[in-house]
Amino acid sequence: MALIKLDARNLLLMLQGLAMAWLAALHYWQPWQGLDSRLGDIFLRQEARSRIPPPEIVLIDIDQNSLDDPEMLDLAGNWPWPRAIHGELLHFLARQGPRAVIFDLIFSEPDRFRPESDRVFEEALRRHPAYLPLVVTEGEPSRLAQLPPILGARATDEANPNAGLPLLAPKALSPEVWRTGLINFLQDEDGVGRRYWLHFPHEGWVLPSMPARVARETGVAVPEGADLHLHFYGAPFTRISYSRIFLESLKQSPRDLPDLRDRIVIIGAAAPGLHDLRPTPLSATTPGPAILATALANLMHGDYLRPVSPLASLGLGLLLILGLSRATYLQVSPLRQGGWLLLATLASLYLAWILLGQNLLWQPFSTLLSAWLFFALCALGAYVRERLQREHTVRMFGRFLDPRVVEAVTEGGVLATAQEGSSRDITVLFSDIRGFTTLSETRPPEEIVRLLNRYFDTQVEAIFQEGGTLDKFIGDAIMAFWGAPMASATHAAQAVRAALGMQERLERFKHELGEAGTHFDIGIGIHTGPAVVGFLGSSQRLDYTAIGDTVNLASRIEGLTKGVARILVSEATRDACMAQAPGEFIFIDHGEAKVKGRERPVRLFEPRSTP
Repeated sequence: MALIKLDARNLLLMLQGLAMAWLAALHYWQPWQGLDSRLGDIFLRQEARSRIPPPEIVLIDIDQNSLDDPEMLDLAGNWPWPRAIHGELLHFLARQGPRAVIFDLIFSEPDRFRPESDRVFEEALRRHPAYLPLVVTEGEPSRLAQLPPILGARATDEANPNAGLPLLAPKALSPEVWRTGLINFLQDEDGVGRRYWLHFPHEGWVLPSMPARVARETGVAVPEGADLHLHFYGAPFTRISYSRIFLESLKQSPRDLPDLRDRIVIIGAAAPGLHDLRPTPLSATTPGPAILATALANLMHGDYLRPVSPLASLGLGLLLILGLSRATYLQVSPLRQGGWLLLATLASLYLAWILLGQNLLWQPFSTLLSAWLFFALCALGAYVRERLQREHTVRMFGRFLDPRVVEAVTEGGVLATAQEGSSRDITVLFSDIRGFTTLSETRPPEEIVRLLNRYFDTQVEAIFQEGGTLDKFIGDAIMAFWGAPMASATHAAQAVRAALGMQERLERFKHELGEAGTHFDIGIGIHTGPAVVGFLGSSQRLDYTAIGDTVNLASRIEGLTKGVARILVSEATRDACMAQAPGEFIFIDHGEAKVKGRERPVRLFEPRSTP
């Protein structure tokens, strides 16, 4: 058993080390970041249902209705519309008193067929400054040091003076109106956008994003860092169809338009055919202007998500693994461990949900999955250990017990108690052969061995039938006991039944021997009392045995059977049988006998089955 414990402990320590190494990998390399993000999206979608976007941000959508509206087709034609349309709308919006107007549209190429239209739009921008988009793209880089100051590019102390970036700027317009902000879609490894650029870093230079620039220039504090974790809204922002507001702006008295005073207005594409749809936790087709509006709203209200330190997940994982390791070493059942781990998992998920409502992003999903994988390994290790322990128990007790009793011992897990030894009340039986010397003198040795083996088989069968433990063979004598390793409330009655069964089998055996069995007989002595029971011996050789005065007295009683009775039991055994199996036996009193080593004589009885 000690060897099994040591092996199990070493195995557990190895699994624990592997689990901790895996947690370290999760912490530093984040191999399951996609899993955390995907499962975190479920939380974000559910939590977003209770979030309503602020009313101070209004979206003017170039939606499909705007593209298909007959009046818009008559005035502006097919998309792309003349930029003068945007200029006229900007004049109208400026009269409504918005805090800021943002165009989420690219103006990178001049309109070669309608250059006057670009001039109208540029004049509107000069009179009513608005924000225009800037995109980091591919192609020929532009030196950042030569960009117009109005773009807001900022050089840090480590800035490379020759650094360049390929930029998609509003080159259709004069650089004097390039009041820009970066609108690049920031996607994670799985292609989903969960963050927005705040400050785009490149070789010591920093380009402001559109939300960061608008927020800062409208008096909102902008946090440090390159990106912002978006906290999405389940309800839509206030939205107006472009065609509706533009056509109303042409009227002398526009009606049914939302109040735009002190609002931030974002003009952008929402029609599917304009290809400004991006995957986010909310949808695979979230319009780009809605993502921009979310980032800006988060900054304005300070409710963007702040990631919890990865050390929190690491600490949770270590705590769970150490707890599972300890429980496994203490042999807590896998079912109970699984229940504890389930409670810890539900508590962690609930905490993650509560933190999300407090604008804190904690995604412990991969850590929890790692804990469940470790639990599976622990459960497998527990199964292997139990299997090894079962096999070890069978090997240890298989020599002494009936296979059915061995199964009960295995199920009961009493091997540790047996190894340590314990004092308990048992009933001990000694049996010895009478007349064996005469028999051995008339038969060859090989036949004597075969006869003895046959005799022992019959006697052991009677012992095992009554659930007895075969202690040992002492020459031609047998020692057995009841009450250990499995406790029994009727161990005395079982021992007497076994003795009577041995007597019956003896008669059949003598009949098989014929004339040679005339002088073959046995004597059986039984006594009930306390004894120390357990595995005794050296590390190379162990025997499961009983020691103490009870054993010695049973042996002495067996020696007193000669010339008195084939079976004799002590008064203690007689009294125990009468209590354990009343009416099953009758006991013939053979009086008291002096026993070596005891001052007081022992009263002996011959048991018989009741008719």
